[in-house]
Amino acid sequence: MKVKKFTAATSRDALRKVREALGPDAVILSNRPVDGVVEILALDNDDVASLASPSPDSEMAQPQPRLDHFADAEELAPAFAAPRRMAEPATPAFSTRRMPEPQPEPAFEPAPTYANRRAPAPEPAFDMAAMSSMMSAAIAQAKESAAAEMHGMMSEIRAMRGLMETQLAELSWNATAQREPHKATVLREMLAAGFSVTLARYLVDKMPAVKDAGEALRWIKTVLARNLTTIANEDDLLSRGGVFALVGPTGVGKTTTTAKLAARCVMRHGPDKLALITTDAYRIGGHEQLRIYGKILGVMVHSVKDEADLRIALKELKNKHTVLIDTIGMSQRDQMVTEQVAMLSESGADVKRLLCLNSTSTNETLNEVVRAYQGSGLAGCIMTKLDEAASIGNVLDVVIRQKLNLHYISNGQRVPEDLHLADRAMLVDRAFRNRKEGGVSEADLPLMMGNLGGMHNDRGLREVSLG
Repeated sequence: MKVKKFTAATSRDALRKVREALGPDAVILSNRPVDGVVEILALDNDDVASLASPSPDSEMAQPQPRLDHFADAEELAPAFAAPRRMAEPATPAFSTRRMPEPQPEPAFEPAPTYANRRAPAPEPAFDMAAMSSMMSAAIAQAKESAAAEMHGMMSEIRAMRGLMETQLAELSWNATAQREPHKATVLREMLAAGFSVTLARYLVDKMPAVKDAGEALRWIKTVLARNLTTIANEDDLLSRGGVFALVGPTGVGKTTTTAKLAARCVMRHGPDKLALITTDAYRIGGHEQLRIYGKILGVMVHSVKDEADLRIALKELKNKHTVLIDTIGMSQRDQMVTEQVAMLSESGADVKRLLCLNSTSTNETLNEVVRAYQGSGLAGCIMTKLDEAASIGNVLDVVIRQKLNLHYISNGQRVPEDLHLADRAMLVDRAFRNRKEGGVSEADLPLMMGNLGGMHNDRGLREVSLG
């Protein structure tokens, strides 16, 4: 007879070892915890069958005493059923039953001794909500830090890209100026006439091969005149009639231009076919100026304060051939501009808005004015104060790039003499004749050309027709 000992971390693992070594008919002699592991003593079934029954007076026939530590093990480790049955007096020392199939059970925990056996200490409460909040805060902080770092990195990349584009543009322009000096001459002429740097550089880059600066300048003038959109004659406005509202910033000359248009309408159709409306109820004496013109022309002037008044007035005047509305002037940066555009658009009539552009304003200011008063679309524009402008390339530049339909030009205070139909060739020729003296120096051109990195992203330039 050969008794074998098997140890493992858990009873299940120990029983598996017994089954693998001795087979499913092995006899378990003992099952107890020893030093943190489970120890099983087992015997092969063949060895048990060869044994004879013990004599009545032998120690093997006597009942085995019940030890206290096995009683404790019954209370604290109920999983070990085999040792408990062996400790009962009525149970023989050896068993011939088949070894049970190993069942899943929790990992073995050694039973505490009498010296250290105490009530288990309560585990600290785990606040899941607090932990989740801490994790969320940490994740949010990490995201913010990553976003800030990414933003800074992208800013640096954009700055580096802009610097590289500037330097490359300067090098490219220097090479172009040395190879084709007539382009530098034409570029200085356009800048002196008031045209923007972007439009001037765009046309110079697209210029075909020419012999000299004179031929290059003629090509530039032709392209500029081709891209100026004007009305062919006054029949497009006076004969067709309708409701027209003159809009624009303060002091641009809307009231005087309205009077000039009114005089032309009276001369064409008579005073009965015309009506005048003013919305300028804020400026002191604003509506009186138009009333004076109306009295001279024999035309009734109606004053409105809001959209409701405008609706009523337009409904009453629907039988008129032409209705001219003189609006209140306000800065292009005033929020009331949007309200004024909405009032005219929602008046219940097809109001065509004509934007008055001050020829003395800078290119940047005129672009702001167009963007502010654009709304759902402008019917056209009128150039005012042409007689006060040192150069008019700035306003022509805006008209070309914003694709505005130029109706009239106003060059004085006389009514109605100082209002003329726009002549494209005359305006372009006048722009170059009235150019600023001195202009841009040769040394400043490379720096100006280097600051045009986003020139090719300008949609207005892409729509310029080169013929």
